[in-house]
Amino acid sequence: MFDTGQTPRVYALPPGVDFPRALIEGLTARMEGAPPEALARVQLVVNTRRMARRIREIFDAGPPRLLPRLSLVTDLGESGGMDRLPPAIPPLRRRLELTQLIAKLLDRQPDLAARASLYDLADSLAGLIDEMQGEGVSPDDIRNLDVSDLSGHWARAQTFIGIADDLIGSDTDELDMQARQRRVVEGLIARWQEAPPEHPVILAGSTGSRGTTLMLMQAVARLPQGAVVLPGYDFAHRAAVWDRLDRALTSEDHPQYRFRKLMDALEIGPGEIRRWTDTAPPAPARNRLVSLALRPAPVTDAWMEEGPKLSGLDAATADLTLIEAQNPRDEALAIALRLREAAETGQSAALITPDRMLSRQVTAALERWDIVPDDSAGQPLHLSPPGRFLRHVAELFTGRLTGETLLTLLKHPLCHDGAGRGEHLRHARDLELDLRKRGPAFPDAEGFARFAARHEGTVPRPWLDWLNGCFCDRVRPGAQPLCDWVADLRTLAEVIAAGSQAEGSGTLWQKNAGQKALSVIEALEREAERGGAMTARDFTDLLAALLQGEEVRDRDAGLTGIMIWGTLEARVMGADLLILGGLNEGSWPEPARPDPWLNRQMRDRAGLLLPERRIGLSAHDFQQAIAAPEVWLTRAKRSDDAETVPSRWLNRLTNLLRGLPDQGGRQALEDMAARGRTYLAWAEALEETTPVPAAPRPSPRPPVAARPDRLNVTEIKRLIRDPYAVYAKRVLRLNPLDPLVQEPDALLRGTALHEVFERFVRDDLGTGAPLNRETLMARAREVLEAHVPWPTARALWLARLGRIAEAFLAAEAGRQASAISSAFEQTGKMTITPPGVTMIGRADRIDMDARGILSIFDYKTGAPPTRDQQAKFDKQLLIEAAMAEQAGFGILAPAPVSGAVFIGVGSSYKEVPAPLDDEPPAQVLEDLRELLSAYAQPDQGYTSRRMLFKDSDVGDYDHLARFGEWDRSTDPTPEDLA
Repeated sequence: MFDTGQTPRVYALPPGVDFPRALIEGLTARMEGAPPEALARVQLVVNTRRMARRIREIFDAGPPRLLPRLSLVTDLGESGGMDRLPPAIPPLRRRLELTQLIAKLLDRQPDLAARASLYDLADSLAGLIDEMQGEGVSPDDIRNLDVSDLSGHWARAQTFIGIADDLIGSDTDELDMQARQRRVVEGLIARWQEAPPEHPVILAGSTGSRGTTLMLMQAVARLPQGAVVLPGYDFAHRAAVWDRLDRALTSEDHPQYRFRKLMDALEIGPGEIRRWTDTAPPAPARNRLVSLALRPAPVTDAWMEEGPKLSGLDAATADLTLIEAQNPRDEALAIALRLREAAETGQSAALITPDRMLSRQVTAALERWDIVPDDSAGQPLHLSPPGRFLRHVAELFTGRLTGETLLTLLKHPLCHDGAGRGEHLRHARDLELDLRKRGPAFPDAEGFARFAARHEGTVPRPWLDWLNGCFCDRVRPGAQPLCDWVADLRTLAEVIAAGSQAEGSGTLWQKNAGQKALSVIEALEREAERGGAMTARDFTDLLAALLQGEEVRDRDAGLTGIMIWGTLEARVMGADLLILGGLNEGSWPEPARPDPWLNRQMRDRAGLLLPERRIGLSAHDFQQAIAAPEVWLTRAKRSDDAETVPSRWLNRLTNLLRGLPDQGGRQALEDMAARGRTYLAWAEALEETTPVPAAPRPSPRPPVAARPDRLNVTEIKRLIRDPYAVYAKRVLRLNPLDPLVQEPDALLRGTALHEVFERFVRDDLGTGAPLNRETLMARAREVLEAHVPWPTARALWLARLGRIAEAFLAAEAGRQASAISSAFEQTGKMTITPPGVTMIGRADRIDMDARGILSIFDYKTGAPPTRDQQAKFDKQLLIEAAMAEQAGFGILAPAPVSGAVFIGVGSSYKEVPAPLDDEPPAQVLEDLRELLSAYAQPDQGYTSRRMLFKDSDVGDYDHLARFGEWDRSTDPTPEDLA
């Protein structure tokens, strides 16, 4: 196939050429005239499975012929005598071993790192070991680095790296994947030196970015019938440019740098790299433009020299479109419109982006036209239904069961899907309403039993037993072996998935996502013995990390010809239209990953890969993709309310065009943007909605007969400040749904402290207990222990009570000396005629002195209302005083009231008396009668937010009133209701 010679054979194809197709064309041309079986002796080695699939698809399209032996670089160890090497140990095993070693180190030196970073440290250290083995760097090379200026950081890093020395040994039974791959390549090279293969060996598609692959490329290029075919080689580069690409620290991020590195290794020059075929790229003028735009930083002065000589800019940019959207949503919608157009016209199109958020937004936008793209990345496993389900189940081991955790699992689509799914959802709905209304905050078997008793006859016993068995008492304190955690997780997950009416595991392990999740669990089961003991939280973090590292793809979904690719797929090409999306710094290129072990200079000295390597690979992907027949370049100017920075490559391209006005560069750039603005305008038109007039400020006027005839004294304040809330609650009978996640909020604190003071005064002082701090705090601890299941909240509230205890006890001594506590939590009622409205009140505490005169007290854990606020709005105590004098409270007959006081027991102790002198009971009743009579008139509306204390106050019914479409300056709109 190849002429004999001493020069290594290196061929290349320029950017934009369909690499797999041109590779086959060049191979076919070289085999012309050879017998049919000659092609079958060719060994074709490629670097990705996608490349191999595309090559096979082109061969399958005909004509009929024998096929070359097609393999991956990573499959070389399975043939040629290399299969005697033991299989590489699973990456999970190595990470679990490192986790144990790092855990023991942190136990001895906890100041080295946080325990929560255990798995991340193990994963990062495993990556470093993997890279060291792939690049042929020994632990001694790392240990002998000159780090005199970084002694503190290096000492900590060496502490971690030192624990991995034993893992990088020469034992052939314990080889990592990179170590085994390097051993395979070294073995092949040794065999080839002794007995070179007589058949052609072609390594195609790789850039040699990893040390092992570069070593293999050198060996293949020197074989008697060996050749390397490079993708996206820039033939437009001058010799001076190639000469400046030999400085690793300044050129590593250039798209052609890896080819310069290969030339140096093979001791050849740019002129010795030949074209594999004469296939011309789709846009040669564009390749020249991009090549000049991407010149390495030290030689960008070439713009001044070569820029004026650049011609054909109109042809170079004719099929380029520039989209600069205002936000990611507009960018995604414009891309979706173009993909929809491609689907209608039969044009193959691919969105290439490393931004998974953008690709998901484009996929969502395409759903409106029932277009499902073929997404090469798929969905992260931890976000798939089985991944979420397993993570939720694992959370059961980490802490007390909450209503949120319980309902999240009960409503999950994989929960109880074996049989009786409909009945299960009905019971789960009833349980949710019961938990919201009655609790407890932490559901348990007793709570479930009370729920079943309240729904006797509707909750079947098997479902209740399944609920108790799956969700109660699942907390696992302390550490236990990883194998036990995995067994518990799998058993519990399958039982929850099957439900109360079936056995097995339901559909948990079905479909692609379920099978992938099962493979993760089975891998954990196989390697669990290496994981040692860990806590429930460590296990949950480990599971989440493993699931997050996997992708699941539905190969049956997706429209042929509409694709979403990662940047690596740009090398495979094969689409008529390429959309390069998310061209912003931090997205494309992605930022260099931080290395907790070695800085940039240390990596360079040790012979490891530099952070700029990934940027250089992305640059090469960009240079190949932008050379396609038709290309879109898209970005969003803003993201998350912050300005974005254009990708460095896009920035260079646009700056170069702006600097070439005489050659039509500015006009070409304007034409690119104009084509993009057309689609942005379509996207804006697609998003246009019919304007809807703002809702008026409501002031409903229901029939008088429908208006409330019973009100609580605490609702008078609401009737004055926000009448619409009274209308919604009393007329429409709408009540806010209680929160599912119960928290130690102000309501619970008020309820608990009310009981503390009531029982202290009634049960303790009433039975002769001493009036002192010890008695009060003992009672508080008892009540809080019974009603507040949050230890932190109990401790905090107890501490706050302790701060005001002395002031409260001093004031209580005065109250005990002047009167006797006669009633607690007493309910009274009084009818106001006219208009015939019954007022209901509940007094926290009523004292009576020797003369039969009453004093009313109300405890406030918040700020008590001032005297002025009580006179104008908060009339609770004033009305209760009038009620006590007119109708009495519970067991207490009507009697005069000498005082009514709000007792503030919040952050500080405070007493605020009601202004009984300024607002006597007779006047209060008259004002109340006038207020209630006004709302008994047909023309009086219940205005929303009539007189709130602050504009920022939030009401339970503001959303019903459409507050926000109007404000307090808007006049109410009365509406008569039938």
